Amino acid sequence: MKIAYVVPRYGLEVLGGAEYGARMLAERLVSMLGWEVEIITTCALDAGTWADHYPAAEVDINGVRVRRFSSEAGRHPAFEGYSRTVLPQPAEADDETCRRWIELQGPVCPDVIDAARHGDADLVVFYPYLYYPTVHGVPAVGRRAVMHPAAHDEPPLRLPIFRDVFAAAQGLVFQTYGERRLAESLFAIGDRAQIVMGLGVEEGDGDPAAAAGAFGLDDRPYLLCLGRVDDGKGVGMLARYFAEYKARRPGPLALVFAGPVVQRPPDHPDIVVAGPVDEAVKWGALRGCTGLVNPSYFEAFSIVLMEAWTAGVPVLVNGHCLATREHCERSGGGLWFEGFAEFEAAVDRLAGDAEVRARLAAAGAEYVEGNFRWPVIIERYERFLTACALRVRRNAD
Repeated sequence: MKIAYVVPRYGLEVLGGAEYGARMLAERLVSMLGWEVEIITTCALDAGTWADHYPAAEVDINGVRVRRFSSEAGRHPAFEGYSRTVLPQPAEADDETCRRWIELQGPVCPDVIDAARHGDADLVVFYPYLYYPTVHGVPAVGRRAVMHPAAHDEPPLRLPIFRDVFAAAQGLVFQTYGERRLAESLFAIGDRAQIVMGLGVEEGDGDPAAAAGAFGLDDRPYLLCLGRVDDGKGVGMLARYFAEYKARRPGPLALVFAGPVVQRPPDHPDIVVAGPVDEAVKWGALRGCTGLVNPSYFEAFSIVLMEAWTAGVPVLVNGHCLATREHCERSGGGLWFEGFAEFEAAVDRLAGDAEVRARLAAAGAEYVEGNFRWPVIIERYERFLTACALRVRRNAD
């Protein structure tokens, strides 16, 4: 079986997000199944600009063939302003407006589309739904197209152009049941092959004491927010809530933000902005924290929740996020909040009751073990993709 993935960027330096998910799947299709896998992508690294970073060339990354093509355009300076005129009422946008929005967002790379269309892969897998390579690539590839939408409830999903994109894919891979319900409420996809799958997780090494030392916390308890430090990820809200919590509940509890810093929260004596950390510090921090907090409204899956449960700690999530709340509800491994009062009550429970923490963590670990270990994921993915490829061959006969 030969599989081609089309993603807007790809590389070891791309951590988190849909492209990271695509790399995790691609590498395991090679290592666990022996399939031939190639990546068709741009030369971009920075999703904020889509500027060429890598050479336009073919390279091997962990056994996966990666073909990179230069883009004609990246993120246009006018994109944010144009979005403000389009996204308040996205369902009313005409075709020209939609296509203009996609092009201004970038990356505009027709060579990626041509490579996907003319390649010899049994299936071409597009990941995620939002960008030019998927919008133009899925219809171009036709029945060989499988899409991982990685969708959440956001205004662009309601742009009419995506009706044709979802309808053109013969197979759809969702990361949560909430994502599938959302897509089914917006698009006529009932006759498409579908699977709810998610991603796998593997535990890494890391010492809690070393991580606490790296953060300058020593023996202080702390909540951990892991990932991009960005207001778009709910970081500003979390910092405000935590500052208010500490004003009402003085004590040793700290909050650590660990990840690339896009928008730094205001300085506070109990908030540590650690910046990017390596895998050892990450896993040590997970094992040593009182709980992981993911405040983001917009998550398609949230691998950090699975990592926290694997490390043996509970989680606290934004109750407005379909994916993370679903994980907590289905697992019984975490709490959620929709405002400050609920945040305060949840932190009180996590910080003040070791028995509650242990019970939540155990439920989360059981959820991960049954659903999100790589052998489980790849076995289900193999069956799904094999069935999709068989339908392609039958239709070609």
